[in-house]
Amino acid sequence: MADTDQKPGEELAADIEQVLAPSTGVMARFRNYFLTGLVVTGPLAVTAWLIWSVVNWVDGVVRPFIPPAYRPESYLPWPIPGTGLIIAVIALTLLGFLTANLVGRTLVELGEGLLSRMPIVRPIYKTMKQIFEALFSKSGSSFRQVALVEFPAPGMWSLVFLSQGPSEDLAAKLPQGEHVSCFLPCTPNPTTGFFFYVKRADLIELDMSVENAMTLLISAGMVQPDKDKDAQKKLATLAATAKAAQVMRKSSAVE
Repeated sequence: MADTDQKPGEELAADIEQVLAPSTGVMARFRNYFLTGLVVTGPLAVTAWLIWSVVNWVDGVVRPFIPPAYRPESYLPWPIPGTGLIIAVIALTLLGFLTANLVGRTLVELGEGLLSRMPIVRPIYKTMKQIFEALFSKSGSSFRQVALVEFPAPGMWSLVFLSQGPSEDLAAKLPQGEHVSCFLPCTPNPTTGFFFYVKRADLIELDMSVENAMTLLISAGMVQPDKDKDAQKKLATLAATAKAAQVMRKSSAVE
């Protein structure tokens, strides 16, 4: 009785659904499997390509300084990748060991004194030295803290990296209050951005590591590094803090 009561249009629709269901399921599975394989192999391929490019670049720089008699490809039918990188690591380690000694420090001071007398080379070397000391020195002032700043318009908040405060000369020219150096990187290329001084009271300091903030910026928000159970609570707390700071700023401006 159920078959006789079914209308012809419904029977046709049911037949079409039965015909299309297997092909749609196969294509959906194919797409899911392909995307899953891409997600698994994509990061590995990009990481391997970057490492291979760096190793080849270092080998190309170091190989001309190695005598042909000491190159592995002189005795083997193929070159061994990474030889230049190993030699560069050993050379830099020995250089650091020698620099830590009295004789090494004396030679470094003589070299720096010679470079400081060159008008064009002096500012370049001094700037590069300060940057490398800030990035790789344990006592440097590299980016160690992440915060939110109201930029580029009221109600819009951006991630910034905090470093040290301004020098005494700059602090004397800035408005009253504690200021801090901020770097606002661009997405998806964090090597470019904006640098400015801002009052610490206008910042919202975050309990977020620099690595997680970089992941968030490079992915343009598609990858959320904080995926634990308290993520929504943290976001709600940050939103409430930002809203309270905005209200206080408006009330102080009215007064």
